[in-house]
Amino acid sequence: MLVIIDYGIGNIGSIQNMLKKIGVQGVFSGDKQVIEKATKLILPGVGAFDKGMTCLNNSGLIPLLNQKVLDEKVPCMGICLGMQLMTKRSDEGQLDGLGWFDAETRKFELDRGYKIPHMGWNYADPVKNTPVTAGLAEDSRYYFVHSYYVSCNQKQDEMLKTNYGGLDFTSGISRDNIYGVQFHPEKSHKYGMALLKNFVYNV
Repeated sequence: MLVIIDYGIGNIGSIQNMLKKIGVQGVFSGDKQVIEKATKLILPGVGAFDKGMTCLNNSGLIPLLNQKVLDEKVPCMGICLGMQLMTKRSDEGQLDGLGWFDAETRKFELDRGYKIPHMGWNYADPVKNTPVTAGLAEDSRYYFVHSYYVSCNQKQDEMLKTNYGGLDFTSGISRDNIYGVQFHPEKSHKYGMALLKNFVYNV
């Protein structure tokens, strides 16, 4: 059972619709009993880092998520803010992140002329082979909306790279059973569908 984690913040409808297109009924839930039965998890998120961590803390789900993801090794994918929450901290806020990756979330510092947030379609090139990136088209483009990006302290955690404003930033991360993407695969048409299909069926 694939569970989209409900912690009060996230673009749930679009994710559920995309999952339906690839033949999966994603369950949207913040119920601990439902999450305990999950065989795959998606951590969505939009908005500010501290708001996301506050909602997660208030939900009381963090100990269970740590158990499922870190101990039971249940596959989990973070999307946009959901990926950033997997890091240790963010320039955007004061609260600690989940710390699933030895990484930090940084604010874009770009030359004048490049708008922040980074918004619209852009490429994300694989930098290592993973079940999630297997067989993706070389011209795969995804929809981004973000002002912060993830900086990994461990290069082996980098899965995808994107260039914006002359900066090559990490747009996808992975380690063992944990994955994250900065863009919105659920809004990225056939390219996002292919990536989510890999997560659902290959991981």
